[in-house]
Amino acid sequence: MKISVITIVYNNKATIASCIKSVWAQDYPDVEHIVIDGGSTDGTQDVIEDYREHLGYYISEPDKGLYNALNKGIRAATGDIIGILHSDDFYSKMSTLSEVAQGFQNSGADMVYGNGMFV
Repeated sequence: MKISVITIVYNNKATIASCIKSVWAQDYPDVEHIVIDGGSTDGTQDVIEDYREHLGYYISEPDKGLYNALNKGIRAATGDIIGILHSDDFYSKMSTLSEVAQGFQNSGADMVYGNGMFV
């Protein structure tokens, strides 16, 4: 079961690397990380380029806002499960996506929601 994680970003060079690293560090073997940048001008694109080889899909272009960017990511996704991880967020455990996949398999659910933890 493939998991697509969508991250949208605009001018967030301070935290995008930790977001990407947290997806990259997951122990689940079949993860596609999609990063949609809205045409950042603060150096975010330079940070993303350092991790581009770990991304399943990346585009940087102006968009029409948050939902337009999310829809671009959904259209690009090829996974059986689609998740959203904002550019200033990160997975606190290496097993997060494994647990999500197991939850889908065990429950047969079409959609799940997880609580966030404020750090």
